[in-house]
Amino acid sequence: MSSLKLVESFVSINGEGQQAGVLALFLRFAGCNLSCDWCDTKWANEKDTKYELASISRLTDIAREAIEQYDIKCVTLTGGEPLLQEGMDKLIEALTKLGLRVEIETNGSVDIRPFMKRCSPIFTVDYKLPSSRMERHMFTDNIPLLKEWDTLKFVCGSVQDLKRAAEIIEQYKPMCAVLLSPVFGRIEPVEIVEFMKEHKLGTVRLQLQLHKIIWHPDKRGV
Repeated sequence: MSSLKLVESFVSINGEGQQAGVLALFLRFAGCNLSCDWCDTKWANEKDTKYELASISRLTDIAREAIEQYDIKCVTLTGGEPLLQEGMDKLIEALTKLGLRVEIETNGSVDIRPFMKRCSPIFTVDYKLPSSRMERHMFTDNIPLLKEWDTLKFVCGSVQDLKRAAEIIEQYKPMCAVLLSPVFGRIEPVEIVEFMKEHKLGTVRLQLQLHKIIWHPDKRGV
């Protein structure tokens, strides 16, 4: 039976993506295959990170409790990199059967096709830009697979990042929502807005991380 490395679970609002501001259950899993320079959840990826080996049954029980207590409709699977967890496809299927909208936050390096076979989760796929130092790991075959309900997210830490994001948008012309999100403390949102105007990015959205505005940027479990 599959057991997944659960670091934490909590109910809060989605801080980003198309469901920003909507209550959701968050299931955060340990481990990542990347090490982004500006990562804000490095603690979940360290070798000594404490986690619970949680079965599919245990995770669906957490979801049922959240539904009963908060009447949530969404669950966000995050990390780390959640798609590295053995049994993730079975968890997606089980949560979907509970009637939940399942959203997966993935770092853009993992092929999403195997997770689209049993059911249709919602993907928020990152494209790692130069400031992350991880761009070479991007699996760009994911981009044409993204539908209108999915999201392609560019986390930007510099003007160079913005220029690279514009190049990728022009090259792939994604059919999904496209978000530009600032690295907290590295670039001001106004710079992104001015870049969007200058480069006529009329179908792209600026995305601020709501949870870092509402709570302290380093606070966990929100």
